[in-house]
Amino acid sequence: MSSTKARSETIQNHFKYRNFLVFPTNGLSMITLALCCSIASISLIFYSAFSNQSLSFNSLNHKIDANYFNPRKVDDFKKTNISHILFGIGGSVNSWNKRKHYIELWWKPSITRGFVWFDQKPFSNMTWTETLPQYKVSKDTSRFNYTCWYGSRSAIRMARIVKDSFELGLENIRWFVMGDDDTVFFADNLVTVLAKYDHNQMYYIGANSESVEQDMEHSYATAYGGAGFAISYPLAVELVRILDGCINRYHEFYGSDSKIQGCLSEIGVPLTKELGFHQMDIRGLPYGLLAAHPVAPLVSLHHLDDVLPIFPSQTRMESLKRLISGYEVDPGRTLQHSFCYDLRRNWSISVSWGYTVMLYPSLVTAKKLETAFQTFQTWGSRHGGPFTFNTRTVSLDPCESPLVYLLDRVESVGGDETLTTYNRYLPWWNNREECRHCDCTPALAVEFFNVSASKFSPDLWNKAPRRQCCEIINGSDGVDSVVQVQIRDCMRFESVTPP
Repeated sequence: MSSTKARSETIQNHFKYRNFLVFPTNGLSMITLALCCSIASISLIFYSAFSNQSLSFNSLNHKIDANYFNPRKVDDFKKTNISHILFGIGGSVNSWNKRKHYIELWWKPSITRGFVWFDQKPFSNMTWTETLPQYKVSKDTSRFNYTCWYGSRSAIRMARIVKDSFELGLENIRWFVMGDDDTVFFADNLVTVLAKYDHNQMYYIGANSESVEQDMEHSYATAYGGAGFAISYPLAVELVRILDGCINRYHEFYGSDSKIQGCLSEIGVPLTKELGFHQMDIRGLPYGLLAAHPVAPLVSLHHLDDVLPIFPSQTRMESLKRLISGYEVDPGRTLQHSFCYDLRRNWSISVSWGYTVMLYPSLVTAKKLETAFQTFQTWGSRHGGPFTFNTRTVSLDPCESPLVYLLDRVESVGGDETLTTYNRYLPWWNNREECRHCDCTPALAVEFFNVSASKFSPDLWNKAPRRQCCEIINGSDGVDSVVQVQIRDCMRFESVTPP
């Protein structure tokens, strides 16, 4: 009872004090409250004037940073475009002559902004053309610690490129995009991806490795640097404050991308994954991977010296130029996957726009058609998997494996339409000597595919993703050497469902 009474008195006293401080009811209380407020105000003024200088200095730093990127300039209301992106490309003088051709494929002088960051000053006999970005030499990093026994200290220099780029102080930068000198960016699609996000927020955008062994070693939380990754300006402001100390804290990490991710974990910003960034941590033929591209814009390709040519009958550079010829006509549609059936002839047709068409002489489920053929191995161990996506083996049964057609040419028709032509190619699995339980003859007669499509609007990527549909235009019973296919938006309640 006594404890209950004491608790009751305490509660009553609390409300007495609260009433005195918040709701004064007489003149004396009002005078007392005014006097207390005056004393508090004078004390605050003296504290602000004579408090320690380090607090004032830190406050000033925060004020400068806030004024630098928070106020909305006139340009800030414009939709993100290529001029808002600053590329930081990690390069080496020793490998430059071999790799610069990759950059020339996508760099647009006077349009794209950025620099190649070298490990040393270029040799006097190195030529520099207007088709290449300007170069800068990275600062000395000998003061930093690096203890990864199987790695290279160049990871430190590469990790600091984002800081070196930021400290240039260039205007109207919304995104810092990092990549390697053997990264091929598809810049229009990169802009489309970044424009979806509010550049005034802190974003870290990229993708993982395709090989599970790499992700387990270097983290699923990491945006892999060869594929490229994007850091928004406000996040860069926070990152450059801690980067140097952070590099030393993660001295045992192998690569620059792992070090950057470790620093961003301290800030608390996770990776936002975009499936169009391709590290290409695979070996062998990339055909299966690219022919089953996810429903996402193609943003980048990497490690192109370490895989076979994209088009098997051409060199690496010829292959890339062929792929880019389609991209330049319709960037958003490049590698986009569509499939449909010819029910008269029991065919399944898979189109990867601007790259390849596959013709199956049987009806194949959509689930199989969207799954990549495993024409490649893992990056490190060169095993058959696992990968971060599903794969399927290539069947040697002529009724289950497809006939393959590769891009021959791209045309723009009437401004808003495209026509792509694909020629027959014979991969190693196309042994059509016997068709025991299906009729392959009509399919074997097809030599070309003509695929028509409307140009892909970038605004479609702002909607919920959906694979587009296709239909066979000349689906007759007769043998035809050319098949006409049209890609279009799917109609309501339309699905790719075999009978």
